[in-house]
Amino acid sequence: MAPTYPFSETDGLVLDPAYERLRRDEPVTRVTYPYGGEGWLVTSYEETKFVLGDARFSRSRTIDLDAPRMQPLIPPGGSILTHDGEDHARMRRLVSKAFTVRRIEQLRPRAQEITDDLLDRLDNPGDLVEGFTLPFPITVICELLGVPFEDRADFRRWSDQVLATVGGHTPEQAMEGMLKLHAYFTDLVAKRRASPTDDLLGALVAARDNDDRLSEDELVRFGITLLVAGHETTANMLANSVVTLLDHPDAMKRLRENPELLPNAIEELLRFIPLGSGAGFTRIATEDVQVGNALVKEGDAVLVVLSSANRDESMYPNSAELDIEREVGQHLQFGHGIHFCLGSQLARMELQVALSALLRRMPGLRLEEPVEFRKGSLVRGPLRLAVAW
Repeated sequence: MAPTYPFSETDGLVLDPAYERLRRDEPVTRVTYPYGGEGWLVTSYEETKFVLGDARFSRSRTIDLDAPRMQPLIPPGGSILTHDGEDHARMRRLVSKAFTVRRIEQLRPRAQEITDDLLDRLDNPGDLVEGFTLPFPITVICELLGVPFEDRADFRRWSDQVLATVGGHTPEQAMEGMLKLHAYFTDLVAKRRASPTDDLLGALVAARDNDDRLSEDELVRFGITLLVAGHETTANMLANSVVTLLDHPDAMKRLRENPELLPNAIEELLRFIPLGSGAGFTRIATEDVQVGNALVKEGDAVLVVLSSANRDESMYPNSAELDIEREVGQHLQFGHGIHFCLGSQLARMELQVALSALLRRMPGLRLEEPVEFRKGSLVRGPLRLAVAW
């Protein structure tokens, strides 16, 4: 049997040293996943980019399949994340009409207001996770989508269940979370159909391409995707960025003295920080394909590790070091190819607003106690971040 993956328990923001060995000796290797059996694990930059960009690796072939994967939940169909080819292109065209750079930039002043309000109310010392890094992106995505902020405790609980890995929640709990989110968004979409609004969910309901539009199920699943990704990943990336800068005081000092470096520093933080706890979404080979050192057979499952690819020494010399002035180029934190993250510009804007405010307003920012990281989730991040300044 192939080695069991993950190779070790997730340790904060430390990347398992096994990835470095695999990138060097066997960048495409067989492993046994926590759910669904054996598949291929891809750890190098070039091979990861190749798999993500090649249409012969299908997301739709994973629908309702007990395929190798990290989480207990078998992915249901209908999501933009599980479509290929023309189906995916159709959904992307429709969604892009509502999810524009202009809409994101129009949100920047409001994001600044939310940031300032939360930081004004933060205790010193206080928990930066509950006081800022979590409520900030939740408030932004709620206002962007048009989701009632008062429901945040419910959808936080449901999304935690959906994102569970080994030791997090049971398959039954993961499915319960998905069903609760589906029912919640079904009701929201029905309300938008009856009473149109100018928020993002309303724009998605109204988006058309000639006679084509998103079906009710597609709208619901895309709303779930945006809500879960829009607060879980950004909240944890923001908290992880603070932890990383506290671990690199010279970089933090340089950013305070040279705030114009922040946009590039954020790209380096996105490259450097292992946000995922392991391999990402499963893809199924639709024919035999040579990937690096391995011949992947038709029907084989392939999973890539973005955090390992972003540490590939052949792409990034001294990759294990944080260098905020590095020419980052095309890191893979947001993926590559047709499934490149639609919310990447929103995440970048939020990170710029939030980190700029923290650096400006908290010159003495420091940890008050050791950081405890969450376990049993697809996304890494601190449970609590006790700081003073």
